[in-house]
Amino acid sequence: MKKLLFVAIIMATTVVFAQKRKDQEGSIKNLKGITEYNLVFDYENIKVHKFDTEEEFLKDKMEKREKKNPGEGKGEEFKKSWFADREERYEPKFIESFNKRFDEGAVKVGKDLTSATHTMKVKTTWIYPGYNVGVSRQPAKVNATITVYETANPDKILYSTNYIKVPGGGAFGNDYNTGYRISEGYAKLSKELAKYIKKKAK
Repeated sequence: MKKLLFVAIIMATTVVFAQKRKDQEGSIKNLKGITEYNLVFDYENIKVHKFDTEEEFLKDKMEKREKKNPGEGKGEEFKKSWFADREERYEPKFIESFNKRFDEGAVKVGKDLTSATHTMKVKTTWIYPGYNVGVSRQPAKVNATITVYETANPDKILYSTNYIKVPGGGAFGNDYNTGYRISEGYAKLSKELAKYIKKKAK
C-alpha cells in the first residue's frame, strides 16, 4: 500500500512539473479590471503527437479501427467524435473550470459574449491524446497559446502566453475515453490561467 502511494505521489509530481507557461507578448497586468472575455477557440493546423499533421493522425486511427472491426464504421465514428469533442467537451470544460475560480462571476469567459469588450483566443497548437489500457496509462497533454486583445481592435494585444504540455486525465484512472482525457487538459489549462490572472492581474 505504501509503495502504491509513493508511486502515485511521484506520478502526480511529474505531471505538475511537466507543464510550463512562456509569456510571449504584453503583460498579465494589462488584464487588470477586465471582468468579461469573449472566448474564441482556434484549432487550425493542430499537431498531434508523433504525426506531422492532424490528417495523418486521423488516417492512422481510422485505418486501425476499420482493420480491427471491418464494415462497422468505427473509423468514421472516431473521426466524427474527434471533431465533435471540441464543442461538446473541450470548450464547456474550459469555460466551467475558468468561471468557477471567481466568486459571484467577478471575472467570466463565454462564447458569443457580446457584452465583452475584450476577446480571449485559445489557439490549440499540439495535442497528445494519451491512453488508458488498464494496466498502463498516460494522461493527455495540450499545448495552447492564449491571447487577449480588444474585441474592436484585434491588433492591440494586451497579453499572450504559451501553455506547454498541460496534462489531462480522470481521477483514479477512470479515463478510458480519448475525448474525456483531452477535455480534462482544457479544464486544467483554464484553471491555471484563472489562477494566474487572480494572482497577477491586479
